[in-house]
Amino acid sequence: MSKKLKKRLIIAAVLLVMAALSAWGFAMETVQYNVHSDKLDSKIKIVFISDLHNCFFGDTKQSKLIQEVKSSTPDIVIFGGDVIDAWGGTKYALLLIKELSKDYPCFYTPGNHEQERDDKEEFFAEVQKYCPILLGDYEQISIKGQDIRIYGTLDNYSFGKKKTQLEECFDTLDDKYYNILIAHQPEQIKSYLGKGTDYDNKFDLILSGHAHGGQWRIPKLLDQGLYAPDQGIFPDYTTGMYEYDGTTHIISRGLARPMRMIFIPRIFNRPELSVITIEQ
Repeated sequence: MSKKLKKRLIIAAVLLVMAALSAWGFAMETVQYNVHSDKLDSKIKIVFISDLHNCFFGDTKQSKLIQEVKSSTPDIVIFGGDVIDAWGGTKYALLLIKELSKDYPCFYTPGNHEQERDDKEEFFAEVQKYCPILLGDYEQISIKGQDIRIYGTLDNYSFGKKKTQLEECFDTLDDKYYNILIAHQPEQIKSYLGKGTDYDNKFDLILSGHAHGGQWRIPKLLDQGLYAPDQGIFPDYTTGMYEYDGTTHIISRGLARPMRMIFIPRIFNRPELSVITIEQ
């Protein structure tokens, strides 16, 4: 074998490996979480969709993502913020919300990207045609005869009607229900747990996104990734499930495709669809 041919074969092999890694990195992963609670007698299942950033999966009709949600057989679907970018279109996110709302009760709390848009009110008006937007308040739903309350807050400091949205959520928190808080930014977990406040009741489940799995992840070395918004280098809260004295905190890596984060693309960090099963 000539040196020239050998060099070409090595380059081709490297390009093939890079292409395979790229395809793997773009592939959505369904991550299963199992949560236990003595408040529930029957199992309920939640699909949690976060940080879509107006991406689509399968085709522009979201066929792959919709099929994956349906195959998970959820009782409810929760959208956890940044379903669109601070710029650009909203078509694919709205299509997904519209289609899933036909089959499942849906609930939505925005993230920082929605808040940065000049047309956010128009976007929110479209979303509200299909599901409630939770900001400092809650919706109550009965699933298999069990009353669930779903709360939402943009973060721990955004103002609501009279207090911060988070304080208004705590004000109506009732421990006799199973209480879920949608709170986009995971690094604010101490506030969501009520640390440093006079609130006694706790949320049973907190759902966050925002951190995109830490962007670059290396198993066993960088399990939480290299970088996350509002956490910087070597972040602590980017993915996985955490337990805090009766409260479970789940952080989704989100569904933004790797090249969507063009300055710090995702590496070894597949887009995540979160499926959460809650039972005794």
